[in-house]
Amino acid sequence: MTETPITTATLGVPRIGRRRELKFALESYWSGKSTSEELLAIARSLRAANWREQRDRGISRIPSNDFSLYDHVLDTAVMVGAVPPTYGWHSGEVPLDTYFAMARGGQIDTDQHCCGKPHGHGVAALEMTKWFDTNYHYMVPEFSDDQAFALTSKKPVEHFLEARALGIHTRPVLLGPVSFLKLGKSVDEGFTPLSLLPKLLPIYVQLLQKLAAAGADWVQIDEPALVLDLIPNERSAFSYAYEELAKAAPELKIMLATYFGAPADNLTTALSLPVAGFHADLVRAPEQLADLLDCAPHDLVLSLGVIDGRNIWRANLNSILDRIQPIIAERGRDNVEIAAASSLLHVPIDLELETDLDADVRSWLSFAVQKMDELTILAKALSHGRHTVSAELAEADAVASARRSSSKTHNRQVQARLQNIDPALLRRKQNFAERQKQQDAKLQLPAFPTTTIGSFPQTWEVRKARAAHARGDWDDAAYEEFLKQETRAAIVWQEEIGLDVLVHGEFERNDMVQYFGEQLSGFAFTRHAWVQSYGSRYVRPPVIFGDVARMRPMTVSWWRYAQSQTSKPVKGMLTGPVTILNWSFVRDDLPRSAVCQQIGLAIRDEVADLEQAGASIIQIDEAALREGLPLRKAEWKPYLDWAVGAFRLCSSGVADTTQIHTHMCYSEFNQIIDAIADMDADVISIETSRSRMELLDAFKTYSYPNEIGPGVYDIHSPRVPEVGEMTSLLELAQQHIAPAQLWVNPDCGLKTRRWEEVRPALVNMVAAARQLRSVCNA
Repeated sequence: MTETPITTATLGVPRIGRRRELKFALESYWSGKSTSEELLAIARSLRAANWREQRDRGISRIPSNDFSLYDHVLDTAVMVGAVPPTYGWHSGEVPLDTYFAMARGGQIDTDQHCCGKPHGHGVAALEMTKWFDTNYHYMVPEFSDDQAFALTSKKPVEHFLEARALGIHTRPVLLGPVSFLKLGKSVDEGFTPLSLLPKLLPIYVQLLQKLAAAGADWVQIDEPALVLDLIPNERSAFSYAYEELAKAAPELKIMLATYFGAPADNLTTALSLPVAGFHADLVRAPEQLADLLDCAPHDLVLSLGVIDGRNIWRANLNSILDRIQPIIAERGRDNVEIAAASSLLHVPIDLELETDLDADVRSWLSFAVQKMDELTILAKALSHGRHTVSAELAEADAVASARRSSSKTHNRQVQARLQNIDPALLRRKQNFAERQKQQDAKLQLPAFPTTTIGSFPQTWEVRKARAAHARGDWDDAAYEEFLKQETRAAIVWQEEIGLDVLVHGEFERNDMVQYFGEQLSGFAFTRHAWVQSYGSRYVRPPVIFGDVARMRPMTVSWWRYAQSQTSKPVKGMLTGPVTILNWSFVRDDLPRSAVCQQIGLAIRDEVADLEQAGASIIQIDEAALREGLPLRKAEWKPYLDWAVGAFRLCSSGVADTTQIHTHMCYSEFNQIIDAIADMDADVISIETSRSRMELLDAFKTYSYPNEIGPGVYDIHSPRVPEVGEMTSLLELAQQHIAPAQLWVNPDCGLKTRRWEEVRPALVNMVAAARQLRSVCNA
């Protein structure tokens, strides 16, 4: 008798296409160059390719409904009819352009078109924030006290049937009802979204019944909220919800999926739910395995997340087998699956595309496709014995050994410098009040000083010039002259509209992390390893494989050129160590804190050179500071201690007259206000426009001493806000921040926007600042 093979599973795969087909299809549709039918056809082809890829590589449990045109949380909101009234939808299927208005906002004009597409609403997008502690952004659902729900989309059923028509039986994926409500926000005071659970559950019941009727035998329901700190009524919500869902379609088995951590004190609740399977992330939280095995009912199918869904290093296959084999021997093959720890959404698609990588570094890596192969190798070893895949296992061991001993990963000078960090290196000479006096005297800025976050639009012309230089069609001199022209034009335009503190525009930079990583040792870069950040915005995270050091000045020459074009101050623009760390694939053979300190020392050297060159304002962006925060509050302090320490390491070596700025995106500022203050930046800028300054609520009780620029318009939307809208936001900010502390700026860099949107928006922003000055001077 042939024994049952071990089941393999992916929880989700990248949506974007090997060649970024989804990005180009979306942007073509938004610009009016293609139709919705063409967009949806490309989406279907990407889904089919994903399903076939997984089938052909031996994956048993293939997900469906993991694909999204923009964001899976937004998909869920639209599916259950959680569309705020401002978008003008009332009933029936939610139109595609309403969906995109929720994602991107919309601009009213005489033709009632946005980006070439009619939607009839000049509305702001939903708030956007980070998906747990990843660099993926989700759209935050909005709920009202009188919220009604309705099943307005059968997308999960349609995608299941779409795959079945290709001969592929899938396991549909749903975002669980409790996590969905917890990820949302209330627009009315006095209630929490979780109180809407009794209204929401009938929609999930309908959906599960339709999936069962369509032929689904399993459904994966993601409840990542189970790895968060929960209070008793939230745990009770899980019990209530799954009692109802289990009755919806008894023949449909539920795989309850957690990831990004361990349920810990929520484990008893999770394992008591009437589900057929439970998925645990054993990469991020390997320590949970013992408790899981002790507490899980014997007939509960355990999905063991043993392949990293968020980093790109090859797995130690023999070590994984050593852990799993006793579990299978004890629980039986039918009750164990091996899986990716989380959705593979967070890693690039295929290493085979990377033909230019250093051969050694390339041999150490594993992307989504290779991770599927790793699961298949593990399954063969577990089903038929290690001898059947002895060559693959030997290769994995040899690669791991070579990486450990490689001279490419070790730099004795960096390691020695790290050991000699003195606490004095982490402190400015004077406190902020004393520094502020000296900086005010030197800079002579007006009230409500205006600036931007750093980057200006990376236009088609800029990208074309960069590509021509990369191909060798332009020599260095021609490319440099082009960049000087762009920089000079940006400086002149900023002076013309009246900005107070200028930026050089960053036309020479490909990405705020990659640009620096390319000039630091220990980094490797890819050509096609794109990962979705939000919507059609994809990034290629650098790979930190070795010790990090600065080889030469990185930004000084471009700052000097920009400053030579104006008498106004031009900010030196740097990316901070925490952001470089959090937006990279980080080596897993050193503590992240040590890698961050290495980067901090490199940036410190650059700060010193900028100051010596004459820069009086230096911005060190820490856009991703909040992103690295552990999901459990008990673990926050150790992270914040070393993250804030790394920022202070790179920023504290300057004179008191030098003004240090930093910028943070979607940082849920209120939760970490003490740590933000401890960074001791002279000026911080943060995202607040989408939340209408809600992120400043912390200042009701916290007397923040330094200066702050709450973003007054949302750069992630094509909308051009009016002067009154921005003035209103600044007036809201003054309820929390003294006017003398306020700066006026967008909420993020402008790289991804078009000049047609940027020019009028910044003109309006300067007008808003002047209006406030006139009121203050009256």
